[in-house]
Amino acid sequence: MVYDIRISGLCKSFGAVTALDGLDLTVEEGEMLGLIGPDGAGKTTALRILCGLLLAGGSSVRVAGLDPGRETRRVREFLGYMPQRFSLYPDLTVAENLRFFADLFRVPKAEREERMARLLDFSRLGPFTGRLSARLSGGMKQKLALSCTLIHTPKILLLDEPTTGVDPVSRREFWEILGSLKREGVTILVTTPYMDEAARCDRVAFIHRGTLLTVAPPAEIPKLYRKGLIEVRSGDNLAAARALRAGGRFESVQVFGDRIHLSAPEDSAELERSVRTILDQAGIHIDTVEPVEAGIEDVFVELLK
Repeated sequence: MVYDIRISGLCKSFGAVTALDGLDLTVEEGEMLGLIGPDGAGKTTALRILCGLLLAGGSSVRVAGLDPGRETRRVREFLGYMPQRFSLYPDLTVAENLRFFADLFRVPKAEREERMARLLDFSRLGPFTGRLSARLSGGMKQKLALSCTLIHTPKILLLDEPTTGVDPVSRREFWEILGSLKREGVTILVTTPYMDEAARCDRVAFIHRGTLLTVAPPAEIPKLYRKGLIEVRSGDNLAAARALRAGGRFESVQVFGDRIHLSAPEDSAELERSVRTILDQAGIHIDTVEPVEAGIEDVFVELLK
């Protein structure tokens, strides 16, 4: 059996609201694909259809060659789904949660302890087996949730924003675990709001209003950006962004944390001169102004236009 995901012309509406509008998407066996898009883009709906929680008529959805709407039980034998809010049992310990999900997935008793030991080592939760899940940190809860999802050794993983609200160190550890799973041949479809996480995937798919905008490997994404791009850092980025927008000179002025990205069809040298002129006139100190290569955030913002 080939453990891949194939979606063709997927549509789903909730009353007058269209969640998915002809979505086409393929995840190859052993691939990690990152699905990104704004809130309401249809990411969660797509994942719920793939694991059989929602039905969608008039479209082709196949998980390992099976229809998750009609063959849900067979699909779930090799599918792991981790929703945004994974329901751990707060009054159970780490070990008790794992045993509960092992029972739920009917993991043979002869294999249970070996799998649990591997997952506890994998997630670095071994020293905390007796701790109640309610008393775990956010990152530890997510790693326990992933371990519970993996207890039946799924060949395909669907993860819905698994590290939202998790501290940077735990995020990095979580993605190291996903990298190890991918090297073992697990097929992974993950949604994420973090562009640095999307860059870890084999390919990144941009979705908006239930439709695929584009899909490409992270290294190829900057080539989709066809304009001049300048990065600005100043002592007051918010004031600088307001002044640059008011200047009416740029097509896009986006604040990304401690930096501002500006774009326009002109070449970078002309853009840099315009930035310096506008900020000097506004009396705003400039730390750096320099041309940069577009990142995933820049391409994403441009595609949304």
